[in-house]
Amino acid sequence: MGHDPLARFRAAAARREADGLRRTLRPRTGDHDGLIDLASNDYLGLSRDPRLAEGAAAAARAWGTGSTGSRLVTGTTGLHAELDRRLAAFTGSAAGLVFSSGFLANLGAVTALAGPGTLVVSDQVNHASIVDGCRLSRARTAIAPHRDAAAVERLLAGRDEEHAVVVTDAVFSVDGDLAPLRDLHRAARAHGALLVIDEAHAFGVVGERGQGAAHAAGLAGEPDVVLTLTLSKSLASQGGAVLGAPEVIDTLIDTGRAFIFDTGLNPPAAGAALAALDVLEGDPGLPARARDRARRMADLAAASGLETVVTPAAAVVPVFLGEPGAAVRAAAICADHGARVGCFRPRPCRRDGPACGSPRAPPWTRRTSPSLRTPWPPWRALPPVVFTRNIGVNR
Repeated sequence: MGHDPLARFRAAAARREADGLRRTLRPRTGDHDGLIDLASNDYLGLSRDPRLAEGAAAAARAWGTGSTGSRLVTGTTGLHAELDRRLAAFTGSAAGLVFSSGFLANLGAVTALAGPGTLVVSDQVNHASIVDGCRLSRARTAIAPHRDAAAVERLLAGRDEEHAVVVTDAVFSVDGDLAPLRDLHRAARAHGALLVIDEAHAFGVVGERGQGAAHAAGLAGEPDVVLTLTLSKSLASQGGAVLGAPEVIDTLIDTGRAFIFDTGLNPPAAGAALAALDVLEGDPGLPARARDRARRMADLAAASGLETVVTPAAAVVPVFLGEPGAAVRAAAICADHGARVGCFRPRPCRRDGPACGSPRAPPWTRRTSPSLRTPWPPWRALPPVVFTRNIGVNR
């Protein structure tokens, strides 16, 4: 027939190019190309910590570089079992289960705990891993307006399904704001629903000791609360986990396809995460320092006339520029002045689909990190007016 099966992909790429939505991989050097790192999610500055490196190396020497199989076959080592226990204890949960990524932890939790005959109520700006979990769960999914606990309660009260799951980011990954967890829990409990909280951007940063947003909200150990988290941000390793009641963990082990059919987390990553937990428990001031730097960054942005959050909930500091081209130019300007920032643009997707819940797509987020050992003199050397003059956000 002479049909080119790749033509549609080239056409779609051209449309993304025209909309300013093409993405490019840019390998970095070990020192972030000499730039101040304001883009990574190494929130506690532990990714180059020698204690974590030694934890990973010791695990590799003892257990090898790979887990050798799924966790139900040969992929559970003593390190994995210890990490399951330690994460649960630190967050105040009854039990834990480590996955090979945070994405799979969310995917596994939502698909295993929901399903036909269940209503899933999801915040409209939840992370893509939650969105994909909702799609794969085969449950009916209702998208709630952002941080609107009253809307969540109405959706729960009006459902026909016997079971329900409410799922939310704790700290939203681009907007940087905090979910109203106490209100969401009251609504969920009043209507017999589980509350699943993704602590990816809260764990290690929110709360007096960094035990996460659920713990700070007084929800630790509640039987109808399920936590997910990643090991790749504050713990500077790789992997994810689901934490909750024993019944939840048993369900994931027995039925969670993202757990059963995936190779277990490699031992060096488990060893590094355990070492990071040691550091976090031994230095309870780390979370407060991360939050303080985020507040100082937000103050600098606001003083420059940029739209940002008043008080960051964790270590994510967004600056909203309104359109993709402005965000790309802003990131380039920052790099020219010695700082690497993240550039977040609308994801290319169907606007009438359930994955496109956000009414706005914040295009640029800066994430602060205590790994900036001398952040303030260099950052202050960047003229704040460079953003308004070169990008024109105040025009």
